[in-house]
Amino acid sequence: MDEVIQVTQWLSSITPRKKAKLFFFTTHADAPSPMVGSNDVDTHEETQLPLATTVALHNFKNIDEFLKKKVNTFSCYNVIENEITKTDYEYLRFYSACKYLDVVPPFLDLEKISAIQNKFEMTDEERDYRLLLDSADLVLEKVCDSLKPAGVSQMWTALRKDRNLIRGVKTIDIIGFFVDPNPTGIKECLFFFIVRFLQKADKINRVNTNRLERLIAQCDESSSCEEGKTIDFIIDSLRFYPTELYPFGFCLIMCVIEGRDGAMQEIEKTMEISRHLGMITHTEKNPTKETIELVKKELMKPKYQFYSSFTCWFMSHGDSNSMVLADGETIEREWFLTSFPDISTFQLKPKVFFMVSCRGANKFSLKGDEFEGQSATCDYYDIGSALIRNRMLDITDSVRDISYVQPMMDTLVAYSTILDHLSGRANTHGSIYVDRACVLMSENISRGRSLTEILEHLSQDLHEILQETMGEDRIVYKQACHYDSFFRKTLKLPYTRHPKEDVHSAPQ
Repeated sequence: MDEVIQVTQWLSSITPRKKAKLFFFTTHADAPSPMVGSNDVDTHEETQLPLATTVALHNFKNIDEFLKKKVNTFSCYNVIENEITKTDYEYLRFYSACKYLDVVPPFLDLEKISAIQNKFEMTDEERDYRLLLDSADLVLEKVCDSLKPAGVSQMWTALRKDRNLIRGVKTIDIIGFFVDPNPTGIKECLFFFIVRFLQKADKINRVNTNRLERLIAQCDESSSCEEGKTIDFIIDSLRFYPTELYPFGFCLIMCVIEGRDGAMQEIEKTMEISRHLGMITHTEKNPTKETIELVKKELMKPKYQFYSSFTCWFMSHGDSNSMVLADGETIEREWFLTSFPDISTFQLKPKVFFMVSCRGANKFSLKGDEFEGQSATCDYYDIGSALIRNRMLDITDSVRDISYVQPMMDTLVAYSTILDHLSGRANTHGSIYVDRACVLMSENISRGRSLTEILEHLSQDLHEILQETMGEDRIVYKQACHYDSFFRKTLKLPYTRHPKEDVHSAPQ
């Protein structure tokens, strides 16, 4: 059959809502870099004009033409270059979006997709189409689905009132002030236009969504929300780090085995809980400084841009400032912690570090006969009041910026003990901190808890456990863990996800 006829038949089989979503996912705002062709200007004509004309004319002709052009580009594309190109990235995004929406063209060349994945050096686990979807876009899709056409129309009216933001933007004028978003698919096109416009204007990104939240907050709840949804519910969904679908993220486990009883148990536990959380995991036993440098270099590869989060478990001996590696050399803990968050592939994504080592020799000792022979080793602040608001600073958009981000932002560092103190171990099971952390995460995985809630529970749980030093002068003591957070959103634990068993229901 002629390819033109095949493409036409394929487009005619897709509902207007799915066309709008396919366009949105395919025109993803944050393409990986550096990559060949990434300096090509992703013009607003390409990403916003088709949406604007569709809303204004109630006609999907331009979106159809965009999708035809994409299909033709991929059909003619030759996967021969050694370097990753912009087309490689777009091809994978297009395929994953089609798969997610259950509209994969029957004529799409899957061998090319496999060849592109080879260029990205993807493992079998990483070839799951869900890895290629952008979690932030999936969250925005859910926000759109939670709003009625009237709600999106009210957002548009609020946006049009911000004259400084829309001044000189032609696509805004194409749509006009008053919009009828009721025809099928038009609500989605208008919402996705607003999102892409704010992204291009550098007003929102995957972490900074305040400007979008403010537009939603101006909607009338009775007429703007789908049944069972509220304005607060919709806004709250934007205040979590986007980690939708599988995988939850990439997990790196580094563990020094030499001279550490129970170290293999630590590896088994952290691997088990990481996989239970739906992470793709890599383990480095007995790491050296050279190992760490090689891992950092590996994490700079473009494929890691597709991950939604990064978690690292580092388990070794240590003191107040440093950690002991497998070859006896030491590295500064601060150097380790500041070098990983600066990796570009994980910028604007949550990065969690579990640092499991002693940070000194001090102990919170417990004295008294009752402790002899006992040990484990054998809300939200609402400033809605007008009175309070009137006394607060008026922070205008002109003094806000989301372009420059301090490298440690979106990072959380969890320490197994406080400064200058021991981190306890069991002879056969390794770190007690690792054991309790894995148990609590496993118990709370399907309860919608955030990571910080789990860590606070862990702090309470660990501090109840009596531990005992070995040797002649046995001392019963307690251990206190803590964390330092630079998070700007809440990181929720996912529900249990089994990559091979997860059956996805396609959106409407």
